[in-house]
Amino acid sequence: MLNIQEPSWQTALATEIQKNYFIELMQAVDMFYAKTPCYPPKSMIFEAFERCPFADVKVIILGQDPYHGDGEAHGLCFSVPDGVRIPPSLQNIYRELSTDLDRVFLPSSGNLQAWAEQGVLLVNATLTVEKDKPNSHAKLGWQQFTSAVIELLSHQKENLVFLLWGNFAQQKGKHIDRSKHLVLECGHPSPLSANQGKWFGNKHFSQANSYLATHQKTEINW
Repeated sequence: MLNIQEPSWQTALATEIQKNYFIELMQAVDMFYAKTPCYPPKSMIFEAFERCPFADVKVIILGQDPYHGDGEAHGLCFSVPDGVRIPPSLQNIYRELSTDLDRVFLPSSGNLQAWAEQGVLLVNATLTVEKDKPNSHAKLGWQQFTSAVIELLSHQKENLVFLLWGNFAQQKGKHIDRSKHLVLECGHPSPLSANQGKWFGNKHFSQANSYLATHQKTEINW
């Protein structure tokens, strides 16, 4: 059966992945992948966890659900594999990053794997999707699982940075103890939200690094 392979997450989520809803969720995902094209590739459904062990998590960026076009999703929210056109939301993330950190930033790839390997958990609220059908797996049970992940991180760790972009992500904020962690909220980086003035100028990347430097003696090389 499908499951997380990364040892520290297996330990941290040992109770959660034995619950009936999660077992039923994995069975449903298996069924959908067997009968229709779904993304990301089955082997990469838990890629956010595989690339960012529980012990290493410093920042959490929460997306909604995977890209639903062929070859785009690879298990990390907002990220696409090398060679795939950079999606509009990620282009806006890169623009804000460049302005916020006041540097010339000309990315040739939308692959955010390097962020994950520094301790940025790039997790979608729903981890799978049917081809060309956004939010098609949103009611399978993934929401309960990812809420449990956020609660676990909030409870067991200290001084994390949660970046909640858009109303959907901000709804998950109720699972975070804000007395222990930094929670930064703003509009979604999608063109619609960004062009309405809800994204640019949020300075989340510099704020995150400032907080991490003070509380964890580290920073993310965005």
